[in-house]
Amino acid sequence: MDLGLKGRIALITGGSKGIGGASALLLAQEGARVAISARTASELDQHAAAIRSATGTDVLAVPADCTDPKSRR
Repeated sequence: MDLGLKGRIALITGGSKGIGGASALLLAQEGARVAISARTASELDQHAAAIRSATGTDVLAVPADCTDPKSRR
């Protein structure tokens, strides 16, 4: 399937597992550059590495808690 996402950028919060993680992988498979964010840095880094390995796409992993103003940049 070609969703026309090649070269686009996708930001996925909750991107280390579950629906967010699956969405990040699918978007990367469709050619999007992906940035993922989640609270747990170790899980986030593991999923980013898995996406990179599966797709060859560069993935930006940003640990953050979107509900905590102190963790925002």
